Amino acid sequence: MPELKLVGAGGEPVDFRRTLASHGVAELLPNRLDEEAWTLETALAVDGRAETVRVSEGRPGYADVEGVPEVLDVVRHMLRLDEDLSRFYVMVADDDQLAWARRGAGRMLRSPTVFEDVVKTVCTTNCAWSGTVRMVTALVESLGVEGRTFPSPEAMAGAGDDFYKDVARAGYRGPYLRAIAAAVADGTLDLEALDGRTDLPDEEVAERLLALPGVGPYAAAHIMMLLGRYGRLILDSWTRPKYSSVTTGRKISDRTIERRFRRYRDFAGLAFWLFITQDWVEDQPTPSSSSDTRSSAASR
Repeated sequence: MPELKLVGAGGEPVDFRRTLASHGVAELLPNRLDEEAWTLETALAVDGRAETVRVSEGRPGYADVEGVPEVLDVVRHMLRLDEDLSRFYVMVADDDQLAWARRGAGRMLRSPTVFEDVVKTVCTTNCAWSGTVRMVTALVESLGVEGRTFPSPEAMAGAGDDFYKDVARAGYRGPYLRAIAAAVADGTLDLEALDGRTDLPDEEVAERLLALPGVGPYAAAHIMMLLGRYGRLILDSWTRPKYSSVTTGRKISDRTIERRFRRYRDFAGLAFWLFITQDWVEDQPTPSSSSDTRSSAASR
């Protein structure tokens, strides 16, 4: 079984469990997350067929990968092993409330494509988590390769209005999802160019995201986190109360929250996210029912 060494681009450790459990959208199809065995199973389109990929904890410092050889680079990409968080770990070293992250936390599991992360994020807006699951499940099972992979932009663009209305029941999001897919399919929209590995400044990326149909401030901030652009805090109806509950227990202004994490500059959003999700994995002092909490956090 092939192995992947869990080391970031700067030589820093990678916490496999915290990467899998980094955010709720990571649990949507075609991903299936088993937090008892700490295994991620997904399906990827390879040469026109659906290939099952299973990534699990291996010997210390490694992850085991089951699947055809062509998927290894995709798995590295999803686990963000090409990202360097060593500078962030230096920054949190003297923060008593975040120093724990140096053990390898902070990688936001990403999809194989930016397109997939954008679509899934749009499906989290203004609805309960059950609605998000319904929409994404319909996209995968109706439009994906063999009903198992995330659909291509072409497949989503070619789906009729009746699919988005009656099958996915996407509501007002249906035309938005179809428009984004059509623009990617015809080449007028290059979402992959927004990845954090490119030279585009964060402000320009934010402007491009906000110009997309169905993407507002919450969705843009969420997508930017998945792009590896960590400067913006995701301040919404879940994160604000959660921050309050783990600090003073009282309502706290956005300005006060932003001031707390300003020292982290382009990592401010990541520091904030780790601060409020420390209890999502049970190896920390205050464990909780992580899966339900992540689901609530991902649905806006």
